[in-house]
Amino acid sequence: MFSQQPQDLVVVAGQPVTLPCTIPGYHGVVLWIKDGLALGVGRDLAGYPRYTVIGDHGSGEHHLRIQRVELMDDAVFECQAVQAAMRSRPARLTVLVPPEDPVISGGPVVSLRAGDHLNLTCHADNAKPAASIIWIRNGEVLNGAMYSKTLLRDGRRESTVSTLNLSPTNIETGQQIICKASNKAVPNGKETSVTIDIQHLPLVNLSVDPQPVLEGNLVRFHCSAKANPPVTQYRWAKGGSIIKEVFGDTYEVIVDHSFFTEPVSCEVTNALGSTNISRNVDVYFGPRMAAEPQSLQVDLGSDAVFNCAWTGNPSLTIVWMKRGSGVVLSNENLLTLKSVRQEDAGKYVCRAVVPRVGAGEKEVSLTVNGPPTISSTQTQQALHGEKGQIKCFIRSTPPPDRIAWSWKETVLESGTSGRYTVETVSTEEGVISTLTMSNIVPADFQTIYNCTAWNSFGSDTEIIRLKEQGGSQGSSRSTFLFSVMFCGSSTCVVCLLSLISPYIQNSRSQLQKT
Repeated sequence: MFSQQPQDLVVVAGQPVTLPCTIPGYHGVVLWIKDGLALGVGRDLAGYPRYTVIGDHGSGEHHLRIQRVELMDDAVFECQAVQAAMRSRPARLTVLVPPEDPVISGGPVVSLRAGDHLNLTCHADNAKPAASIIWIRNGEVLNGAMYSKTLLRDGRRESTVSTLNLSPTNIETGQQIICKASNKAVPNGKETSVTIDIQHLPLVNLSVDPQPVLEGNLVRFHCSAKANPPVTQYRWAKGGSIIKEVFGDTYEVIVDHSFFTEPVSCEVTNALGSTNISRNVDVYFGPRMAAEPQSLQVDLGSDAVFNCAWTGNPSLTIVWMKRGSGVVLSNENLLTLKSVRQEDAGKYVCRAVVPRVGAGEKEVSLTVNGPPTISSTQTQQALHGEKGQIKCFIRSTPPPDRIAWSWKETVLESGTSGRYTVETVSTEEGVISTLTMSNIVPADFQTIYNCTAWNSFGSDTEIIRLKEQGGSQGSSRSTFLFSVMFCGSSTCVVCLLSLISPYIQNSRSQLQKT
């Protein structure tokens, strides 16, 4: 009888195993049967070098020893006593095969672009039973992996493939992700890992120091960038124009007003592409003209609109004034004069002020088209028997087409007629028409003289009388000096000339008598 029979065993490949078989008092032939085939007779089984029958033969011990169990040893074994026609019960030897070391495709470093999904595939091959695979990150198991099994040709071993998908928001560069494969042969499992390398375009920050800054001072731009793969190039530009002489991550320059409106940009490049960032400089600068006002010539009664645009930093103040007047007409870029009159003509000043930085101004002229305006002294003096003059001062835009002197039945526009001569002189302020009379007679002091000027808008007439000059030279001189003291504008030209002329004529007469 069998005192020991082989039992079902589970063993990991590579380990030794002993199948017991003891038949006390039996001295005949003992055979070991594997899957119905005899392994051989005797203690040494020549056809199976890893197999040996061990034990005390005299005590009936015929144990089957297998060194380094292999998958081919996965079978049903029996111990048979041939002469006694005895068979042990069949014993199932189950051989477990651990999976090969797991492999993550693309490892040990898996690179992907920022924003892309991460797909990892791990396979554990040649395992019996099939390996189970889990994914681990930071000590925690990642769920959601998909897996599949494939039975190999030997019908016993299997290969397992697991795929893990992670969204961009669930991954970080530098992370390690572990693939761990295990089955009954290696309950503690085998593992491998990959390091995640997220590649991205340069992440750029552009700093400006100091800020704000006064025009004419030094400013330092620093372009700091994080990039994977590393930065290969820095390129600088201002207002869209490349700055060829700067190559590194720092740009130093003395700034002017243009840096306020023309941004400085830094373009950083790596193998994936380029990132561009730009900054304006808060430059303090005095007023600079952006839209220069133009002098205007408008018709009488029309509107006049001046446009004066300045730039400056910090915010500037604009003031429109008429030259010679302290009245502020506008604080806007536009100055609108409604239904202009002749007296609106003149110089206008657009002034801009940037507090604590500077000021600037621009002058323009307003010319009003209208009928002539005559400004003359209505009574002018002359000496009896001497040459005398009366003058007519005409402002006219456009210039007068015609100027005529008339008295009694006579009309004279230019040239000489008898004792009378008409001369016209143009000045910046207007036109002076002079009627000169030689050898003044008493009747000349009784005559009314008309000065009339015409242009396309109309006409104006001034009536002038000639008065005989009386009094001393001192009186005339005093009158002249008094007039000079109180005559401060170009409108007094005729007044001054009318006073000067008699004084000169009287002096000439006294010299001739002497």
